[in-house]
Amino acid sequence: MLTRRALIGGAGVALALAAGRGSAAPLAKVKALGTLRVIVYQDNRPWSWEEGGKIVGLDADLAQAIAGRLGVRADVAQLVADESADDDLRNGVWKGGLLGFMPGDLMLHVPFDRTFAARNDQVAIIAPYYRESFALAGSGGAVALEGMPTEWRGRKLAAELDSIPDFYLTGSFGGVLAKDVVHYPTGSAAVAAVLAGQADAVLASRAQIEHGLHGAGAGRVTLRKGPLPAFTSPGWDIGMAVKENSRTLGDAVEEIVTAMAASGEMKALFARYGVNWTAANAAG
Repeated sequence: MLTRRALIGGAGVALALAAGRGSAAPLAKVKALGTLRVIVYQDNRPWSWEEGGKIVGLDADLAQAIAGRLGVRADVAQLVADESADDDLRNGVWKGGLLGFMPGDLMLHVPFDRTFAARNDQVAIIAPYYRESFALAGSGGAVALEGMPTEWRGRKLAAELDSIPDFYLTGSFGGVLAKDVVHYPTGSAAVAAVLAGQADAVLASRAQIEHGLHGAGAGRVTLRKGPLPAFTSPGWDIGMAVKENSRTLGDAVEEIVTAMAASGEMKALFARYGVNWTAANAAG
């Protein structure tokens, strides 16, 4: 990021930094500048959020780990999610956003999907690092967690608004649960509602639920063990993205992620947030 100190250092240095941050940088330029600009999502627990003026979370820690292994400083910036993940890649990686938001050298929490990658040819999607899925959690005393969803009628069911869990709960089984669904702005907020006793069960990502349970400690809320009937989402891989012309950086990041997975460092990083690390299917 172009700072006041860089400007004081001289016009030539300032121009070099500005050029380096105007487009995603390949490996040599990142090392020359000494900074890796990493884009994470805003308000995306447990992956990235702001706390005490600092960006924290799984992706924030991963950004620091990658930058450290490259021998540079991590400049972690938050991106407000747009209408689609395609828009987010444009804003976060290859073009930049409104009001001068600078694209990053690397973006985390990108869907690692062949079809998605094919229609976003301005970027290279790399380094799948986690397999995400949805899960149900609730109070066993209030909800028959292992039962059929139709048994949950009359219970408060928490879900993020306009999400796959929301569509499943409101639209499946003839819509019999639609009136029981309570909407929240994020999956993590829906999890927090169950932990606070404001809802009986929540359908959210497994990472959101595990992180919430970890923060709350042992208690009455548990996870459903069996699969949900007629639930069509088998899970998805999460990866990263660099600009298409930054393949050297992408290759280096992939080597780092592979090494972290093999050494157990990735598992340990996730465990700090109460999340059980699951390798991405595409990671082989």
